[in-house]
Amino acid sequence: MIKIAPSILSADFGRLNEDIASVAAAGADLVHIDVMDGHFVPNLTFGATVVKDIKTELPLDVHLMIENPEKYISDFVEAGADFITVHFEACPDLRGVVEDIKVAGIECGVSVKPGTAIEELEPYLEDLDLILIMSVEPGFGGQSFIPSALDKIKWLRDEGFEGEISVDGGVNQETGALCREAGASILVAGSYIFGAEDREEAVESLRG
Repeated sequence: MIKIAPSILSADFGRLNEDIASVAAAGADLVHIDVMDGHFVPNLTFGATVVKDIKTELPLDVHLMIENPEKYISDFVEAGADFITVHFEACPDLRGVVEDIKVAGIECGVSVKPGTAIEELEPYLEDLDLILIMSVEPGFGGQSFIPSALDKIKWLRDEGFEGEISVDGGVNQETGALCREAGASILVAGSYIFGAEDREEAVESLRG
């Protein structure tokens, strides 16, 4: 069954744990945490200390949109991350970073920006638990879905990738259905869920 991962980028940080509890009660499967450094992407969010303060039974899906992610893996592992996803574009030694995450004993993911060819990940497919397809340019919430993400999902499944394929950016009921049909297994949504009057209904509409 498709998993739903609300992105806390759209949560109310004044009541973050309450908002996370709300989406957990609404049926969410993971919590997606966008970590931005103001360098790799233009926006700036938060670090491992905020992750450590999150109180939930849901797995924490930490997406590092940062330069030199290898310097911070241990911090996020200690903070409670269950998945750590790094960007292909930020890792000159991607294989080394993947190894560091796997040695730490948690699930390892790699993300690609819209302009990066998915074929770049072919040498790493057997080593990855998750691939995160960015369907918007990373850095800000509320953008429109870029349809070429669907071709990337299909390519991964055609290549025999059996891990999780997550899609992040512009995900709503309509685009979520397209992603499910293409072979995605995790849908990340921020404003669509946190901005909904009925969060349970929003989660279920994505699940299909």
